[in-house]
Order: sequence, then structure tokens, then C-alpha cells
Amino acid sequence: MGASGTTGADAALDDRSVRILAFEARSWPDADAKSEAIRHELGLSGARYYRLLSGIIEQPAALRHDPLLVNRLLRLRDARVAARALRTPTPGRPLD
Repeated sequence: MGASGTTGADAALDDRSVRILAFEARSWPDADAKSEAIRHELGLSGARYYRLLSGIIEQPAALRHDPLLVNRLLRLRDARVAARALRTPTPGRPLD
């Protein structure tokens, strides 16, 4: 238990996590506009932003904060992982 009497799973999101979730909830005309906004508004590279976002959506506090957004992001991530698994050849399997 932490000094405040809560465990890590019970902790609230920090300000940066809340800002990243709010940023991700916005709609974007295209990927370039979003990439530019990530750099200018959040001061992060795209890769860093998506690593942070991935960690944030794993937190129970994120699900409590915005369940619709977090569940949508988890579904999208799971779909990307499944699609990637279908594209990746299994070692020892013929490529034809």
C-alpha cells in the first residue's frame, strides 16, 4: 500500500495520462495532423506517445476515467495484434 492508503491498481491517473487520453479522444482529419499535434501539444515523439498510451490503457484507473475510449482502444490494439499474427510466418512453415 502506498502512503495515501491506495495500491497501484487503485491509484488515480496522473495529469499527463489524463491529457493523453483526452488528446486520443479527439478526432483527426489525417495521421499527419495528429502526428504534428502530438509533437506540438504534448511535446512527445509519436513513438513515445503511443508507448505511453499503451501503458495508460492497461491501467484500471484509465478504464474508470473513460471506459468507452479505453475499451475502444483495447479492441483496436487487439485487432492489430491479431492481424499481425496472421501476417507473421511461423518458423519452419513453408512460405508458399
